[in-house]
Amino acid sequence: MKAIVYRNYGPPEALRLEDVEAPVPGDDEVLVKVCAVSINAWDWDALTGRPFEYRIFNGLFKPKDIKIHGCDIAGRIEAVGRNARQYKVGDAVFGDLSESGWGAFAEYTCVDEKRLTLKPSGMTFDEAACLPHGGNLAVQGLIDVGKIKSGQAVLINGGGGSTGILAIQIAKLFDVELTAVDRTEKLDMMRALGADHVMDYTKVDFTRNGRRYDLIFDVKTNRSVFDYHRALSPKGVYVTVGGKTLRILQLVLLGKFARRHKMHMVGYKANKDTDYLVELFKAGRLKPVIDRCFPLEETAEAFRYFGEGACKGKVVIQL
Repeated sequence: MKAIVYRNYGPPEALRLEDVEAPVPGDDEVLVKVCAVSINAWDWDALTGRPFEYRIFNGLFKPKDIKIHGCDIAGRIEAVGRNARQYKVGDAVFGDLSESGWGAFAEYTCVDEKRLTLKPSGMTFDEAACLPHGGNLAVQGLIDVGKIKSGQAVLINGGGGSTGILAIQIAKLFDVELTAVDRTEKLDMMRALGADHVMDYTKVDFTRNGRRYDLIFDVKTNRSVFDYHRALSPKGVYVTVGGKTLRILQLVLLGKFARRHKMHMVGYKANKDTDYLVELFKAGRLKPVIDRCFPLEETAEAFRYFGEGACKGKVVIQL
């Protein structure tokens, strides 16, 4: 089968389209013929080997094995293991493979059937591939950890990214006053998704403009813990889903000493809330946003485009 692999850390040029052996499903697995994959920040970090601490698990100087990465897939069941009972051949499914071996940038991949969800007929494969990782992060950060409530002043830092565009829509289900922060070219998109206020981080520092928020949902984690305290209202809550490692460590070490504010990091659980995301999609209350689609053989170009940081929505690989 065709797959995108890389043997060294580096820029998108490290990615290669190669013929590799097709996987065979284990007893509890299914073989999925991949139709669409979306690119996430994790994929970029794994490719570049940055932050450097990622290499502790993947290989210090180069990946330990030839890597096929990618977590968000949508496709059809091609074969089932002998103990797999949840799906049948031909079913359209999607899911996040980050807790199931990765391997999405390929024509076929094997997945534990518990990691997948049936794709609704009204959802395209491209849309399905954009939903699991970012959507689950948004639900777990805003609802499970952040305890978002109607009437709150909420800020999403990184509202124009793959998680942020879903988080904006989910936050607005709770009738909050929502501010979304990102770069200049994404402001109109965030406003169209429902943000009441948008902020250009290249021009305004939301931690120093005098405004206070009851809940900050942070996809970037690119400021000090003291900056976040300054931007929170009394008894405000801060939730991060990832970002710069040194900043996260600072939050872990210093955040627990905060007396007024609660500082949290989401312990992500892949696919936990996918059924809820499907319900929102069917009700017309949640819509993935796709910027551009690329064929598998142009995955390196897709990563290059993603790495520029200007995409307005998800970047999808179509097979």
